[in-house]
Amino acid sequence: MAVPPCPGTVVCVGHAVLDHVFAVPSLPAAEGKHFATGYREVGGGPAATAAVTVARLGGQARLWARLGDDPAGDRIVEGLAAEGVATDGLLRIPGAVSSLSAVTVDPGGERMIVNYLDPGLDPSADWLPIDLLGSDGVGCVLGDLRWPAGTTHALAAARAAGVPGVLDADSVPDPLDPAPFQAASHILFSRPGLAQFTGQAEMATALHTAAHTTRALVAVTEGGDGVRWLDAGRMHHRPAFPVSVVDTLGAGDVFHGAFALALARGQAMAEAIRFAAAAAALKCTRPGGREGIPTQAELAAYLDPQP
Repeated sequence: MAVPPCPGTVVCVGHAVLDHVFAVPSLPAAEGKHFATGYREVGGGPAATAAVTVARLGGQARLWARLGDDPAGDRIVEGLAAEGVATDGLLRIPGAVSSLSAVTVDPGGERMIVNYLDPGLDPSADWLPIDLLGSDGVGCVLGDLRWPAGTTHALAAARAAGVPGVLDADSVPDPLDPAPFQAASHILFSRPGLAQFTGQAEMATALHTAAHTTRALVAVTEGGDGVRWLDAGRMHHRPAFPVSVVDTLGAGDVFHGAFALALARGQAMAEAIRFAAAAAALKCTRPGGREGIPTQAELAAYLDPQP
């Protein structure tokens, strides 16, 4: 599959975090002291990892997010800049603590995450440079639900500018804020996220409910069962690419970033989902979150022989 000539520009809005990742023999099932077999410190967060994915896959990525004015924030910015993500849309808030996570990963790639999001990270989105959406060649906006005000503001501005606006609904908060869902043109649910949003366990029924409720193009990622989506009321299914899973950390964020990039390049829904599913599958074959994100050349080589 040839890479489209248009590089694609994506604005990612939401969460940037510093992950402390511990490799463990098995995920903790009870309280007590547990011992890790490995450790690394990496940048994470849904929007931030999606932005890195866009850059790795040959797109132009901007990140709009809030950080503390602290050493953890410095390391987050340095990591993003090293990946080629534009960081001029990061707001550093004096006295606030940048978001931090403790991540445990077992040998099968499953993980457990504990995140701290400082209430001192001002939720206001009034400072966002939304004028760029209509004047800077932006092809898509992607927002997560860790910063609902920022995501809603950016997705509404994208809709007004005629730009696709993708909502990452991997994890739906309780209580639910409906505003981001109403602002999005595309919504990517995880299976648990869709069930929580609709209150329905059967995924096909839940997708129809979500589409009717939001008037957006909706899809649900189901891990090894692939991706299902609705287009013009018709159900479609993309089987998962068969891979040997090493680490699932960040796979959903990679899917979202690759999907947004494909839309920014003008690809149709089915093409965008195939592109995103392949990127996420390749990521799962490699350890680490951002370390495992494929490059543009690696993904093109992988997709060439694939149906």
